[in-house]
Amino acid sequence: MSNDQHYGGQPYDPYAGGQQDPDVTQTWEGQTWDTQYQPAVQPRPQAPGPYEQPYGGYGEQQQYGAQGYAPQAYEQAQSYEQQAQPRAQSPSYGQQAPQSYEQPYAGAYQAQPQPVAAPVAAAPALVADGGPAYSSPTTSGNTRITDAQRARAEGRSPIIEPGMQPAALTAVLGLLLAGGAALGPYGLLLPLVLLQGLTAAGWFRLNGMWPARQGIALAFAGGLVADGALLAVGRENAAPAILGTLGAWVLLCLVLQLRSHADPDERMYGLMATVASAALTVIATGHLGAAPDAVVVGGVAVAAAVLAKALPLPGPVSVVAALLASAGAGIAAGGFTDLGASGALLGLGAGVCALVGLRAASYDYPSRFVHMTAGVALPLTAAAPAVYLLGRALA
Repeated sequence: MSNDQHYGGQPYDPYAGGQQDPDVTQTWEGQTWDTQYQPAVQPRPQAPGPYEQPYGGYGEQQQYGAQGYAPQAYEQAQSYEQQAQPRAQSPSYGQQAPQSYEQPYAGAYQAQPQPVAAPVAAAPALVADGGPAYSSPTTSGNTRITDAQRARAEGRSPIIEPGMQPAALTAVLGLLLAGGAALGPYGLLLPLVLLQGLTAAGWFRLNGMWPARQGIALAFAGGLVADGALLAVGRENAAPAILGTLGAWVLLCLVLQLRSHADPDERMYGLMATVASAALTVIATGHLGAAPDAVVVGGVAVAAAVLAKALPLPGPVSVVAALLASAGAGIAAGGFTDLGASGALLGLGAGVCALVGLRAASYDYPSRFVHMTAGVALPLTAAAPAVYLLGRALA
């Protein structure tokens, strides 16, 4: 194929900068390579030749689809380079001739978009809400882990005690229970209902389930039913009323959770939280079923225990101080009732249960809302069985 180019008979100068006579017509002599049209050819059955290796090794059909024009285009470009070798060795082109003939075609092939299959990357697993899946605890970079997991990973304790303000509210609520018990069962009912509401809401929030309006309402309703049943049958039948309500409410929670359309894991988790919250709320009714003197001593003892535990003292020292304070408060309150010195034992038992409830409200890096609900109510709620049993035993 000839490479001579003529403009009206004049030789073409490639370094003329494009300043040619506009009246002159450019003509080509010989075959040309049309880059706009490439005839489709079928892939050859024989093994791929060496010219197919620079195209990524994916084969004709993988890189160029069904057109299969790459081999023919490469052959035409190669024949064009072989015919252009005499012109490339001329003095007018010098050392740059091989690059001028080889690099444009190599660049043309490299610049063409090649639909190479992207490597399969390991995508992070997705959860139902579209976010990343839960991973192991890390110290940074993962916002889906809990504060307790991050605290453990960083070497910090996930136990945070409520502090003095929730302890003061617990002491106020305990004194209200003691004063209401001195007035009678209906005087005790108002602070008891407040205690049950805080227990139901605080337990769900302590377990990380919020908002859980249906579960909170169900647990709170169980406490109200237990209160009504105890007032109906009398204090002497407090145990059957409390246990009967507890059994019926556990069955009701089970039936309601079985009708849920949530995932099995979430359903089981919700069932356990609902049953535990309802059980604690119903158990708090023990203050209403206990002897009035026992409720007075127990309320005062719990108030003294939580206030002593909130003091800035070392861990074992604060526990000992809280138990001594509860026993001393029991003796002092027993002096105003018929229990007398035996109030120390009841006060000590109520103080131990109060510390257990306070520990439960401090676990798993709780929030401020947990401290102001579960941190206030759980010490008094956990002390209800001790108040009821020890009050009947010591009376």
